[in-house]
Amino acid sequence: MTHATVTKGSGNVFRDLGFSEDKSAELLLKSSLLQAIQETIKGRRWKQIEAAAQLEIDQAKVSKLLSGQMAGFSIERLVHFLSLLGQDVEVTVRKASSGRRRGTVRARVPKV
Repeated sequence: MTHATVTKGSGNVFRDLGFSEDKSAELLLKSSLLQAIQETIKGRRWKQIEAAAQLEIDQAKVSKLLSGQMAGFSIERLVHFLSLLGQDVEVTVRKASSGRRRGTVRARVPKV
């Protein structure tokens, strides 16, 4: 029987996949916002055309959002979509823990 090697992750899947620290932080934030959009739309049991009307975009873009495609959607635009869906988005900024030169980006998406 072959034993698998297990490597502890960094807590950011995009960093673990080899993206730079800056890009992985952006992708982590975008994916969290996208997840909140997906959960809101699915929780309301909307058809894509209903979600498109609420988000003021076409159905094809809703399809991209629901399938997890982040390309073409900025963080600002994803936050705007959440606002249109009646969701509050909070950003907290605080000093990085001592001993670290750079801060980290984290996002929490509560269950709808």
